[in-house]
Amino acid sequence: MIKKFKNSRIPLWVNILQILLTLIMLQQAYMFAFNHQAVLASGIQIDGIANLNLLYEFASRTFVMAIISLFVLVSQNPRYFLVVLLMNILREGFETIIDPLFPLANAPMSPTGDFIAHLIIVGIEVWAFIKVYNITKEMDEN
Repeated sequence: MIKKFKNSRIPLWVNILQILLTLIMLQQAYMFAFNHQAVLASGIQIDGIANLNLLYEFASRTFVMAIISLFVLVSQNPRYFLVVLLMNILREGFETIIDPLFPLANAPMSPTGDFIAHLIIVGIEVWAFIKVYNITKEMDEN
């Protein structure tokens, strides 16, 4: 496994970024599936079947995204990385707009700070996508 990472065409910083994003997704999935106190503390209502349905659907979809991300990390296939990085860019891109407009009760920063942080994260993800895209283009040319 370690040898696969050492011989990978994927830069170390892209792997680290993907590991961090995967850990965030796993934490979110855990919180929404099992830590309802944290969900309540953020201002999200979880009473009733409809709200619980949404909560568990969000947890399961986020968990699936994390599992796919783990598979991509293990495979170290640049083409798979493109798909996961695009997924992350779109997910985080939507959060860039949604989070500042609808801040959580226990949000760690102001809506403006949250917006700026998301822009930085999306910028790094776009940079990673471009880097991996160039790797796949180079692979196709050879």
